[in-house]
Amino acid sequence: MKRYMILFLMLFCMAGLKPVIYAQSKPILYFCERYDAGTGEIGITDRFTKGYLTIMVRADQPLGMKNVFIQFDKYNPNSRKFEFYKKYTYVVDPDMKYIYFSKNDSSDLRFEEAGFYRVFLLNENNENVASSLIEIID
Repeated sequence: MKRYMILFLMLFCMAGLKPVIYAQSKPILYFCERYDAGTGEIGITDRFTKGYLTIMVRADQPLGMKNVFIQFDKYNPNSRKFEFYKKYTYVVDPDMKYIYFSKNDSSDLRFEEAGFYRVFLLNENNENVASSLIEIID
C-alpha cells in the first residue's frame, strides 16, 4: 500500500510540473561565406578557409542595441586558452533581430591564420550577447 501511495504522490507532483522549453531563448551567432539580400545566407558552416566571412546574428526579439562589437579570440594550444585576436565596432538599429556583419571600410572580418576562434557579439558595455566557435583551415 505504501508503495502505491508513494507512486501516486510522485505522479501527482510530476503532473503539476510544466516544463517550458524554448528552442531559441537567446540570440544565436553563426557564420556564412556571404549574405545576399535576394538569396540570403550563402555557405553556412562553422569551418572556413582563411579569408573574409560574414557573421550572422538572429534573435526572437529586437536586440535593443545601437553600438556593438564583434570580437575574435584565438585558441592558443600552448597555453590551452583563448586569447584576444581582433575587435570591430558596428552601429546597428536597436529594432533589428536579424543582422549580418561583413567587411566594410572600418572592419574587414578577415581570418589570416588557421586555428580555432571564439567569436562574440558584445554590447556597448562589452557584455556577451551571443557567441560561437569557428575553425579556420589552410
